[in-house]
Amino acid sequence: MIKALFFDIDGTLVSFSDHKIPLSTINAIKAAKAKGVKIFIATGRPRAFINNLEEIEDCIDGYITNNGAHILCYDKEIYSNPISKQDVEILTKNAEKFNYPAIIMGKTHFGFFNYKEIVNTIFYGGLGISMDKNRKPIKEILQNEVYQITVFLSEQEEEMFLKQTSHCISGRWTQYFTDITDKNADKGKALAKVAEYLNIDINDTMAFGDGGNDIPVLKQAGIGVAMGNAKGEVKANANFVTSSVDSNGIFNALKHFNVI
Repeated sequence: MIKALFFDIDGTLVSFSDHKIPLSTINAIKAAKAKGVKIFIATGRPRAFINNLEEIEDCIDGYITNNGAHILCYDKEIYSNPISKQDVEILTKNAEKFNYPAIIMGKTHFGFFNYKEIVNTIFYGGLGISMDKNRKPIKEILQNEVYQITVFLSEQEEEMFLKQTSHCISGRWTQYFTDITDKNADKGKALAKVAEYLNIDINDTMAFGDGGNDIPVLKQAGIGVAMGNAKGEVKANANFVTSSVDSNGIFNALKHFNVI
């Protein structure tokens, strides 16, 4: 019996075409919530960038953010795993050296490092994320704990960029950038921590995702569901492949497994 659902945002809950949650998904989540199922968000976004879930906010029991580096359950912080100061220094020096733009993300705010227009083009134009709200000067962000560094580089450049760090991993879900976190932070590990906190068996969890950074949570959950719009590698690591976000994918999967 499924007791908790974990949802990625972009390409899973929210359509890339209009940045909105399809009505079928809203209705499915509300139906699951009405049956007592816990609802969790599992996203690469920091809390400051979650701006498009208004229709289901009253259903959400908690948030896995920054690809698992920060977890809130019933508004209580249950896990926090920032990048080490040493690795933050290495990564920012590499970004400066190789002229890569990056977004440095704290727990509640973010700052730009080596800003270029592609950042606004992708985040605002492609994802519908405002780049003004919750932004602070980069010096202020770097003085505090950093949970994620989103750097704009190719997949081929990742290994070189991370080479000198001692404790970081990369989670890519788009060709334009990758999300770098501490190696102990990923969505799968975060799901396990939430299940332990709630005293829920892992087998009673279901996770939905479409990107490379969702593979750990799909593998960790009792049932991992890949969206129809996911790439082949993501689908290969799922227990079930549903239809796309724009074709009632979440509704169809929850009906298939009798969650609703």
